[in-house]
Amino acid sequence: MSIHNAGKGSGSFVDISSNKQVTKIYNKRGRAKRIISIVLSVIFLISGSGMIYYYSVLNSMNFQSIDNDNKNNNNNTNVGSIDALEGDNTNLSLNDGDLLQDSKVLNVMLFGEDNSKKTSTSGFGLSDTMIMMSIDNRHKKLKLTSFQRDTYLYIPGHGYNKLNASYTLGGAKLSVQTIEANYGIKVDRYAVVDFESFKKIIDTLGGIDIELTEDEILYINYQMYKNGQVSEYTTIKDAPGIVHLDGQEALWYARNRGLSKNEDGNEIGIDGDDWDRTSRQRKLLETVFNSMKSADLTQIISIVSSVGPLITTNLKKDEITALVSHALTYLSYDVEQYYVPEEGLWYYDDNTVINGETTSTIKISDLEAQRLKFASFIFEEMVSVPTEATTEMSSENGNY
Repeated sequence: MSIHNAGKGSGSFVDISSNKQVTKIYNKRGRAKRIISIVLSVIFLISGSGMIYYYSVLNSMNFQSIDNDNKNNNNNTNVGSIDALEGDNTNLSLNDGDLLQDSKVLNVMLFGEDNSKKTSTSGFGLSDTMIMMSIDNRHKKLKLTSFQRDTYLYIPGHGYNKLNASYTLGGAKLSVQTIEANYGIKVDRYAVVDFESFKKIIDTLGGIDIELTEDEILYINYQMYKNGQVSEYTTIKDAPGIVHLDGQEALWYARNRGLSKNEDGNEIGIDGDDWDRTSRQRKLLETVFNSMKSADLTQIISIVSSVGPLITTNLKKDEITALVSHALTYLSYDVEQYYVPEEGLWYYDDNTVINGETTSTIKISDLEAQRLKFASFIFEEMVSVPTEATTEMSSENGNY
């Protein structure tokens, strides 16, 4: 099955995740590092630190069963497989149309769930955050990729819809399948935190010092007061610059996508959109990473007993125990950021019809180009560029 081109307004799409093959690079000594990396990528995202897990702590974490994930996967996507890789490929080729994977690069999806809006049919809430954390041991980097929730994509088994609908319909598993199906990169594991857990994690870390603009301070103060979380309007009295935020304040920072004047009766009006919100989420994570660079092993260990139970993940216990001797190494990696879809490869469509209703969506104008850009960010020079001769067209799953 090949990767196909999706032209603006028309084109074709193939669900890559339905292909059981994974294009990969093999390193016989990569499995131990791979397991360690998976664990760290989740913990970095969820708690903002590399943590050492003692076995007694593992029993308190809210693990989801890998076996159940695979058994209940109606689309046959092998979500999260970390079995020893086979073969000895020297590059990752988009020509093959398979999911791309490198034994030295670990991809873990983080979902921030608003579970106050769970649906009665699926039991899942809304996905307010979708970020893939990649630990790139080949290039010694930590990579953060945000996914725009209003992107119009094919959801396996459900047809076209906004990306965040995949979480509402099927939780983390279906969201992973959707990202794989559309973007062609293997996701190894996932982790989920809800809003309450996020606040507790930030508070457990002692809060966060982050640079804020005047508008960002105004937004946090407004939301804290409007939602009855403080008794006076000016919660943050600091001038723009480095400001210390507690868990609730950090949550409003991460959710900030601007505020239209007269929205909810307000009189302020703050510029912003969902692109700004995803940028803030990545900035928050990178700020936490940087703050942990000076931590020692003892400090890292002391956090785990409080943070562990707040995480829902499909990591296995033996995977988590493998990170003991490598936590500080990964904290030393540089952080790079990306977002999907990339500028120049998308457009707004204010007349998209979903379930009989007209709504505004983000549509990708060239899906093949976006897949290549995304793969190049994650795997860098390991990705080979497809040629016209090997690019096929298909209408297997319909058009935009």
